[in-house]
Amino acid sequence: MNDNSWMNNPALGGIDPEKLQMLSSLAEQAQGKSQNELLPFLMAAMSQSQSNHMSFDSAETEAIINVMKIGKTPRQIQKIDRMCEMIRRFQK
Repeated sequence: MNDNSWMNNPALGGIDPEKLQMLSSLAEQAQGKSQNELLPFLMAAMSQSQSNHMSFDSAETEAIINVMKIGKTPRQIQKIDRMCEMIRRFQK
């Protein structure tokens, strides 16, 4: 069972519930994927969300990433940071 308690974090209070639901769905689909599988998956998800005219501004993105890091080990946080950096590079 998926734990969606992160969606109730006050830091995400300003984000449209429809966007949070989309993120929840993506998180569920991403479970079990290796780090090598995640980047193409996330790039495809970003492309699809843009096609659906759903995007996140930099403040929303930062809030989401910060919430994702809660309770993670330093190594897990480092992996999240690396993944975010790779995505930023592909977006340029």
